[in-house]
Amino acid sequence: MGGAYYIGDLNNKHFDRFTKPAGGLVFRYNFNKRAALRANFLMGTVEAYDSYSTSQWQRERNLNFKSPIKELSAQFEFNFFNYKIGGDESQNFSPYIFMGLAGFHFDPQAQTANGWVHLQPLGTEGQGLPGGASLKKYKLTQLSLPFGVGFKTGFSKGMCIGFEWGMRKTFTDYLDDVSTTYYDPAVLTQRDPLAAAVADPSTGKDANYSNTGKQRGNPSNKDWYSFFGIVLTLQINATNTCAGALKMGGG
Repeated sequence: MGGAYYIGDLNNKHFDRFTKPAGGLVFRYNFNKRAALRANFLMGTVEAYDSYSTSQWQRERNLNFKSPIKELSAQFEFNFFNYKIGGDESQNFSPYIFMGLAGFHFDPQAQTANGWVHLQPLGTEGQGLPGGASLKKYKLTQLSLPFGVGFKTGFSKGMCIGFEWGMRKTFTDYLDDVSTTYYDPAVLTQRDPLAAAVADPSTGKDANYSNTGKQRGNPSNKDWYSFFGIVLTLQINATNTCAGALKMGGG
């Protein structure tokens, strides 16, 4: 059907292992046989675990996260061929590309022995504390730039089916709550003992060893997320080729 995944500090190459189900709705207005404008609402979950990494450093870092994502976007779609729902065979299919602007909400969480905990309120990299990653905690609602490719074909009058894959460039490095350096656990403990525990669950370190000030993530690379899936489109106005679509999976 389809799904969602992310690329960031906890995952830079795994696709199938961390893919989770996703879905949503789209409304498309066709200006002509080549161009369309559409509004998307998509929902999914992204996640990753250091414990699955081939890097020993990541396995010892031992971080994990999951985050639900809700996205609302406006996108421009361009068909490479003349395309019309219910058209003749020469107009019944087309590859296409799309791009646009999206707003999305996320909420990173970490798995602990007592269940999942929300990370942003804890300020795991010292957000809001002296010498921390930032003066304020990062916002959970951000902008992204969606873009991607797809292919669609008609299979019944007023209906078509297709496959679509799209990436989202974000402007945050905290989709996974990991970006800069380790903050002093003693100070984090004063704010909330749980903050220090989830900020540094490293394995294999000496009891007297401290990660304070050492690299936790890579702030120079922002996080990405992706939706992909099968798209079922139903024509609702034959006069101006305005169409509504149900997306099973993402994108």
